[in-house]
Amino acid sequence: MKTLKFVDKIIFLINSLVAFLLFISYLLPYIPPNRFATLSVLSLGVPLLILLNLIFFAYWLLRIKKQFLLSLVVLILGWSHISSMYKFTSSEHAEDAGNISIMSFNVRLFNRLNWLPNKTVKEDIEQLIDTEQPDIISLQEYNRGNPIRRKDYYNYNATYTRDARGGLSIFSKFPIINSGSLEFKDTDNNAIFVDIVKQKDTIRVYNLHLQSAGINTSAGHLKKETSEHFFRQVGSTFKKQHEQVDLLLEHKSACHYKTIVTGDFNNTAYSFVYKALKGDLVDTFKEAGSGFGRTYNFKFFPMRIDFILVDEAFTVNGYKTYDVLLSDHFPIKATVKLH
Repeated sequence: MKTLKFVDKIIFLINSLVAFLLFISYLLPYIPPNRFATLSVLSLGVPLLILLNLIFFAYWLLRIKKQFLLSLVVLILGWSHISSMYKFTSSEHAEDAGNISIMSFNVRLFNRLNWLPNKTVKEDIEQLIDTEQPDIISLQEYNRGNPIRRKDYYNYNATYTRDARGGLSIFSKFPIINSGSLEFKDTDNNAIFVDIVKQKDTIRVYNLHLQSAGINTSAGHLKKETSEHFFRQVGSTFKKQHEQVDLLLEHKSACHYKTIVTGDFNNTAYSFVYKALKGDLVDTFKEAGSGFGRTYNFKFFPMRIDFILVDEAFTVNGYKTYDVLLSDHFPIKATVKLH
Protein backbone atom coordinates (compact mmCIF):
# COMPACT_ATOMS: atom_id res chain seq x y z
CA MET A 1 0.00 0.00 0.00
CA LYS A 2 2.91 2.37 0.63
CA THR A 3 3.82 2.39 -3.06
CA LEU A 4 0.29 3.34 -4.10
CA LYS A 5 -0.96 6.84 -4.68
CA PHE A 6 -3.87 8.07 -2.56
CA VAL A 7 -6.50 7.41 -5.25
CA ASP A 8 -5.16 3.90 -5.82
CA LYS A 9 -5.30 3.24 -2.07
CA ILE A 10 -8.99 4.12 -2.09
CA ILE A 11 -9.55 1.88 -5.12
CA PHE A 12 -7.73 -0.99 -3.42
CA LEU A 13 -9.82 -0.59 -0.27
CA ILE A 14 -12.98 -0.88 -2.38
CA ASN A 15 -11.39 -3.83 -4.19
CA SER A 16 -10.69 -5.50 -0.82
CA LEU A 17 -14.31 -5.08 0.29
CA VAL A 18 -15.66 -6.51 -2.98
CA ALA A 19 -13.21 -9.43 -2.80
CA PHE A 20 -14.19 -10.12 0.81
CA LEU A 21 -17.91 -10.12 -0.04
CA LEU A 22 -17.32 -12.52 -2.93
CA PHE A 23 -15.31 -14.82 -0.67
CA ILE A 24 -18.09 -14.77 1.95
CA SER A 25 -20.62 -15.61 -0.78
CA TYR A 26 -18.82 -18.91 -1.38
CA LEU A 27 -20.04 -20.02 2.05
CA LEU A 28 -23.70 -19.16 1.44
CA PRO A 29 -24.73 -22.50 -0.14
CA TYR A 30 -23.86 -24.09 3.22
CA ILE A 31 -25.74 -21.59 5.42
CA PRO A 32 -29.50 -22.29 5.84
CA PRO A 33 -31.59 -19.15 5.26
CA ASN A 34 -33.73 -19.93 8.29
CA ARG A 35 -30.65 -19.22 10.42
CA PHE A 36 -29.02 -16.30 8.62
CA ALA A 37 -31.67 -14.94 6.29
CA THR A 38 -30.13 -11.48 5.85
CA LEU A 39 -26.71 -12.87 4.92
CA SER A 40 -28.25 -15.23 2.36
CA VAL A 41 -29.48 -12.20 0.36
CA LEU A 42 -25.84 -11.71 -0.71
CA SER A 43 -26.23 -14.69 -3.07
CA LEU A 44 -28.30 -12.52 -5.43
CA GLY A 45 -25.33 -10.21 -5.99
CA VAL A 46 -22.72 -12.87 -6.79
CA PRO A 47 -22.71 -12.20 -10.59
CA LEU A 48 -22.07 -8.51 -9.90
CA LEU A 49 -19.33 -9.32 -7.39
CA ILE A 50 -17.64 -11.62 -9.92
CA LEU A 51 -17.78 -8.95 -12.63
CA LEU A 52 -16.40 -6.28 -10.27
CA ASN A 53 -13.51 -8.52 -9.24
CA LEU A 54 -12.72 -9.19 -12.89
CA ILE A 55 -12.60 -5.42 -13.47
CA PHE A 56 -10.31 -4.88 -10.47
CA PHE A 57 -8.09 -7.75 -11.61
CA ALA A 58 -7.74 -6.23 -15.09
CA TYR A 59 -7.15 -2.74 -13.65
CA TRP A 60 -4.20 -3.77 -11.47
CA LEU A 61 -2.80 -6.17 -14.07
CA LEU A 62 -2.72 -3.47 -16.76
CA ARG A 63 -0.93 -1.20 -14.31
CA ILE A 64 1.49 -4.02 -13.43
CA LYS A 65 0.64 -3.83 -9.74
CA LYS A 66 0.79 -6.85 -7.46
CA GLN A 67 -2.63 -5.91 -6.06
CA PHE A 68 -4.11 -7.91 -8.98
CA LEU A 69 -3.38 -11.03 -6.91
CA LEU A 70 -6.22 -10.30 -4.47
CA SER A 71 -9.05 -10.58 -6.98
CA LEU A 72 -7.23 -13.30 -8.92
CA VAL A 73 -6.98 -15.56 -5.86
CA VAL A 74 -10.61 -14.96 -4.87
CA LEU A 75 -11.80 -15.67 -8.42
CA ILE A 76 -9.77 -18.88 -8.63
CA LEU A 77 -11.16 -20.04 -5.28
CA GLY A 78 -14.65 -19.55 -6.67
CA TRP A 79 -14.15 -21.03 -10.12
CA SER A 80 -17.30 -23.14 -9.74
CA HIS A 81 -19.26 -19.92 -9.19
CA ILE A 82 -17.87 -18.47 -12.41
CA SER A 83 -18.79 -21.62 -14.34
CA SER A 84 -22.31 -21.32 -12.94
CA MET A 85 -22.55 -17.79 -14.32
CA TYR A 86 -20.77 -18.20 -17.65
CA LYS A 87 -20.11 -21.33 -19.72
CA PHE A 88 -17.22 -20.84 -22.13
CA THR A 89 -18.05 -23.70 -24.48
CA SER A 90 -21.24 -25.57 -25.27
CA SER A 91 -21.46 -29.33 -25.60
CA GLU A 92 -23.89 -29.96 -28.41
CA HIS A 93 -24.15 -33.53 -29.66
CA ALA A 94 -25.76 -34.96 -32.75
CA GLU A 95 -29.45 -35.75 -32.72
CA ASP A 96 -30.18 -39.17 -31.27
CA ALA A 97 -33.39 -41.14 -31.38
CA GLY A 98 -33.04 -41.75 -27.64
CA ASN A 99 -32.87 -38.06 -26.74
CA ILE A 100 -35.47 -36.45 -24.50
CA SER A 101 -35.93 -32.68 -24.77
CA ILE A 102 -37.21 -30.72 -21.78
CA MET A 103 -38.37 -27.10 -21.89
CA SER A 104 -39.03 -24.92 -18.84
CA PHE A 105 -40.56 -21.46 -19.04
CA ASN A 106 -42.17 -18.99 -16.65
CA VAL A 107 -44.83 -17.58 -19.01
CA ARG A 108 -46.02 -14.78 -16.66
CA LEU A 109 -49.72 -15.51 -17.17
CA PHE A 110 -49.38 -15.10 -20.95
CA ASN A 111 -49.06 -11.32 -20.47
CA ARG A 112 -52.57 -11.15 -19.02
CA LEU A 113 -51.92 -7.77 -17.38
CA ASN A 114 -50.19 -6.32 -20.47
CA TRP A 115 -46.68 -6.02 -19.05
CA LEU A 116 -45.43 -6.32 -22.63
CA PRO A 117 -46.73 -4.38 -25.66
CA ASN A 118 -46.95 -7.67 -27.57
CA LYS A 119 -50.64 -8.64 -27.84
CA THR A 120 -49.98 -12.14 -29.19
CA VAL A 121 -47.77 -13.52 -26.40
CA LYS A 122 -49.76 -16.73 -25.89
CA GLU A 123 -49.89 -17.42 -29.62
CA ASP A 124 -46.14 -16.79 -29.90
CA ILE A 125 -45.45 -19.18 -27.03
CA GLU A 126 -47.59 -21.83 -28.71
CA GLN A 127 -45.66 -21.23 -31.94
CA LEU A 128 -42.39 -21.71 -30.07
CA ILE A 129 -43.66 -25.03 -28.74
CA ASP A 130 -44.80 -26.09 -32.22
CA THR A 131 -41.42 -25.18 -33.69
CA GLU A 132 -39.21 -26.76 -31.02
CA GLN A 133 -41.44 -29.76 -30.23
CA PRO A 134 -39.99 -30.48 -26.77
CA ASP A 135 -40.89 -33.87 -25.34
CA ILE A 136 -41.60 -32.41 -21.87
CA ILE A 137 -42.75 -28.86 -21.09
CA SER A 138 -42.86 -27.31 -17.61
CA LEU A 139 -44.67 -23.98 -17.42
CA GLN A 140 -44.78 -21.66 -14.42
CA GLU A 141 -47.21 -18.76 -13.82
CA TYR A 142 -49.49 -20.63 -16.19
CA ASN A 143 -53.03 -19.34 -16.65
CA ARG A 144 -55.51 -22.23 -16.57
CA GLY A 145 -58.27 -19.83 -17.54
CA ASN A 146 -56.59 -19.41 -20.93
CA PRO A 147 -55.18 -22.91 -21.46
CA ILE A 148 -52.80 -24.28 -24.04
CA ARG A 149 -54.35 -27.22 -25.87
CA ARG A 150 -52.16 -29.66 -27.79
CA LYS A 151 -53.49 -32.96 -29.12
CA ASP A 152 -50.01 -34.45 -29.39
CA TYR A 153 -49.29 -33.95 -25.65
CA TYR A 154 -50.57 -35.51 -22.47
CA ASN A 155 -50.86 -32.91 -19.73
CA TYR A 156 -51.33 -32.35 -16.03
CA ASN A 157 -52.95 -29.22 -14.57
CA ALA A 158 -53.16 -27.53 -17.98
CA THR A 159 -56.88 -27.02 -17.30
CA TYR A 160 -58.73 -27.05 -13.99
CA THR A 161 -57.56 -29.97 -11.84
CA ARG A 162 -59.23 -30.87 -8.58
CA ASP A 163 -56.89 -30.80 -5.55
CA ALA A 164 -54.18 -28.96 -7.48
CA ARG A 165 -53.47 -25.26 -7.22
CA GLY A 166 -53.15 -23.39 -10.51
CA GLY A 167 -50.05 -21.66 -11.83
CA LEU A 168 -48.10 -24.74 -12.92
CA SER A 169 -48.58 -27.24 -15.72
CA ILE A 170 -46.64 -30.08 -17.32
CA PHE A 171 -47.04 -31.33 -20.89
CA SER A 172 -45.53 -34.61 -22.04
CA LYS A 173 -45.36 -36.55 -25.29
CA PHE A 174 -44.93 -39.66 -23.16
CA PRO A 175 -47.88 -41.18 -21.28
CA ILE A 176 -48.46 -39.84 -17.76
CA ILE A 177 -49.22 -42.69 -15.35
CA ASN A 178 -49.23 -40.72 -12.10
CA SER A 179 -49.37 -37.07 -11.06
CA GLY A 180 -49.85 -34.85 -8.06
CA SER A 181 -49.47 -31.49 -6.38
CA LEU A 182 -47.45 -30.69 -3.26
CA GLU A 183 -49.64 -27.71 -2.31
CA PHE A 184 -47.14 -25.43 -0.52
CA LYS A 185 -48.73 -23.82 2.56
CA ASP A 186 -49.67 -20.15 2.91
CA THR A 187 -48.60 -19.13 -0.59
CA ASP A 188 -49.67 -19.04 -4.22
CA ASN A 189 -46.45 -20.84 -5.19
CA ASN A 190 -46.32 -24.59 -5.56
CA ALA A 191 -44.75 -27.72 -7.03
CA ILE A 192 -46.36 -30.44 -9.12
CA PHE A 193 -45.06 -33.73 -10.51
CA VAL A 194 -45.80 -36.39 -13.09
CA ASP A 195 -44.50 -39.89 -13.67
CA ILE A 196 -44.05 -40.56 -17.37
CA VAL A 197 -43.21 -43.74 -19.24
CA LYS A 198 -40.67 -43.82 -22.06
CA GLN A 199 -40.39 -47.36 -23.39
CA LYS A 200 -39.35 -49.41 -20.33
CA ASP A 201 -38.35 -46.46 -18.17
CA THR A 202 -40.49 -44.52 -15.72
CA ILE A 203 -39.29 -40.97 -15.07
CA ARG A 204 -40.43 -38.55 -12.35
CA VAL A 205 -40.64 -34.89 -13.48
CA TYR A 206 -41.09 -32.06 -10.98
CA ASN A 207 -42.14 -28.56 -11.94
CA LEU A 208 -41.75 -26.00 -9.17
CA HIS A 209 -42.12 -22.29 -8.63
CA LEU A 210 -40.50 -21.27 -5.37
CA GLN A 211 -41.51 -18.28 -3.31
CA SER A 212 -40.99 -14.88 -4.93
CA ALA A 213 -39.93 -11.77 -3.00
CA GLY A 214 -42.49 -9.73 -4.92
CA ILE A 215 -40.08 -6.86 -5.46
CA ASN A 216 -40.33 -4.85 -8.68
CA THR A 217 -36.89 -5.09 -10.31
CA SER A 218 -37.24 -2.12 -12.66
CA ALA A 219 -34.60 0.58 -12.20
CA GLY A 220 -37.12 3.17 -11.01
CA HIS A 221 -38.60 0.97 -8.29
CA LEU A 222 -35.21 -0.30 -7.10
CA LYS A 223 -34.06 3.29 -6.56
CA LYS A 224 -37.07 3.89 -4.30
CA GLU A 225 -36.60 0.61 -2.41
CA THR A 226 -34.97 1.07 1.01
CA SER A 227 -32.14 -1.34 1.79
CA GLU A 228 -33.75 -2.28 5.10
CA HIS A 229 -37.03 -3.29 3.45
CA PHE A 230 -35.24 -5.06 0.61
CA PHE A 231 -33.10 -7.21 2.92
CA ARG A 232 -36.03 -7.98 5.22
CA GLN A 233 -38.32 -8.93 2.34
CA VAL A 234 -35.79 -11.08 0.47
CA GLY A 235 -34.54 -12.70 3.69
CA SER A 236 -38.10 -13.68 4.59
CA THR A 237 -38.60 -15.06 1.08
CA PHE A 238 -35.49 -17.23 1.32
CA LYS A 239 -36.74 -18.68 4.62
CA LYS A 240 -39.99 -19.59 2.89
CA GLN A 241 -38.09 -21.14 -0.01
CA HIS A 242 -36.13 -23.24 2.47
CA GLU A 243 -39.39 -24.65 3.86
CA GLN A 244 -40.69 -25.37 0.36
CA VAL A 245 -37.47 -27.10 -0.67
CA ASP A 246 -37.57 -29.30 2.44
CA LEU A 247 -41.11 -30.36 1.52
CA LEU A 248 -40.10 -31.20 -2.05
CA LEU A 249 -36.99 -33.12 -0.98
CA GLU A 250 -39.04 -35.16 1.49
CA HIS A 251 -41.50 -35.98 -1.30
CA LYS A 252 -38.69 -36.77 -3.74
CA SER A 253 -36.95 -39.09 -1.26
CA ALA A 254 -39.87 -41.51 -1.47
CA CYS A 255 -39.51 -41.81 -5.26
CA HIS A 256 -37.23 -44.46 -6.74
CA TYR A 257 -37.57 -43.36 -10.35
CA LYS A 258 -34.97 -41.40 -12.27
CA THR A 259 -35.80 -37.77 -11.61
CA ILE A 260 -35.89 -34.45 -13.46
CA VAL A 261 -36.42 -31.19 -11.53
CA THR A 262 -37.45 -28.12 -13.51
CA GLY A 263 -38.76 -24.69 -12.73
CA ASP A 264 -38.35 -21.15 -11.52
CA PHE A 265 -36.35 -21.31 -8.27
CA ASN A 266 -36.49 -17.54 -7.71
CA ASN A 267 -32.92 -17.91 -6.51
CA THR A 268 -29.47 -18.28 -8.00
CA ALA A 269 -26.97 -21.09 -8.41
CA TYR A 270 -24.99 -19.60 -5.49
CA SER A 271 -27.69 -20.19 -2.89
CA PHE A 272 -28.47 -22.75 -0.23
CA VAL A 273 -31.78 -23.42 -1.99
CA TYR A 274 -30.08 -24.35 -5.27
CA LYS A 275 -27.49 -26.55 -3.56
CA ALA A 276 -30.20 -28.40 -1.64
CA LEU A 277 -32.34 -28.97 -4.72
CA LYS A 278 -29.41 -29.98 -6.88
CA GLY A 279 -28.04 -32.56 -4.46
CA ASP A 280 -26.70 -35.36 -6.69
CA LEU A 281 -28.54 -34.07 -9.76
CA VAL A 282 -26.79 -32.54 -12.78
CA ASP A 283 -27.23 -28.90 -13.78
CA THR A 284 -27.84 -29.11 -17.54
CA PHE A 285 -26.57 -25.57 -18.18
CA LYS A 286 -23.22 -26.35 -16.56
CA GLU A 287 -22.95 -29.48 -18.68
CA ALA A 288 -23.95 -28.17 -22.10
CA GLY A 289 -24.83 -24.47 -21.95
CA SER A 290 -22.94 -21.50 -23.35
CA GLY A 291 -22.57 -17.83 -22.48
CA PHE A 292 -24.21 -16.30 -19.42
CA GLY A 293 -27.27 -18.51 -19.58
CA ARG A 294 -29.43 -15.76 -18.10
CA THR A 295 -33.05 -16.77 -17.63
CA TYR A 296 -34.46 -13.62 -16.03
CA ASN A 297 -34.70 -10.27 -17.80
CA PHE A 298 -32.84 -8.21 -15.19
CA LYS A 299 -31.27 -5.02 -16.50
CA PHE A 300 -28.13 -4.77 -14.38
CA PHE A 301 -26.41 -8.15 -14.63
CA PRO A 302 -27.23 -11.67 -15.89
CA MET A 303 -29.39 -13.74 -13.55
CA ARG A 304 -29.98 -17.46 -13.92
CA ILE A 305 -32.89 -18.44 -11.67
CA ASP A 306 -34.62 -21.05 -13.87
CA PHE A 307 -33.15 -24.53 -13.96
CA ILE A 308 -33.39 -28.00 -15.43
CA LEU A 309 -31.69 -30.55 -13.15
CA VAL A 310 -31.50 -34.20 -14.14
CA ASP A 311 -30.55 -37.51 -12.59
CA GLU A 312 -26.96 -38.69 -13.05
CA ALA A 313 -28.41 -41.54 -15.12
CA PHE A 314 -28.91 -39.03 -17.95
CA THR A 315 -26.26 -37.80 -20.36
CA VAL A 316 -26.76 -34.11 -21.17
CA ASN A 317 -26.51 -33.67 -24.95
CA GLY A 318 -27.56 -30.04 -25.30
CA TYR A 319 -28.84 -26.89 -23.65
CA LYS A 320 -30.37 -23.73 -25.09
CA THR A 321 -31.65 -20.40 -23.79
CA TYR A 322 -34.14 -18.70 -26.11
CA ASP A 323 -33.62 -14.96 -26.51
CA VAL A 324 -37.30 -14.15 -26.99
CA LEU A 325 -39.21 -11.45 -25.12
CA LEU A 326 -42.43 -13.26 -24.24
CA SER A 327 -42.22 -12.87 -20.46
CA ASP A 328 -39.87 -11.47 -17.82
CA HIS A 329 -38.15 -14.87 -18.07
CA PHE A 330 -36.55 -16.63 -21.03
CA PRO A 331 -37.41 -20.21 -22.06
CA ILE A 332 -34.73 -22.85 -21.58
CA LYS A 333 -34.43 -26.32 -23.09
CA ALA A 334 -32.18 -29.25 -22.24
CA THR A 335 -31.63 -32.36 -24.34
CA VAL A 336 -30.76 -35.51 -22.39
CA LYS A 337 -30.49 -39.25 -22.92
CA LEU A 338 -30.66 -42.14 -20.49
CA HIS A 339 -27.37 -44.06 -20.29
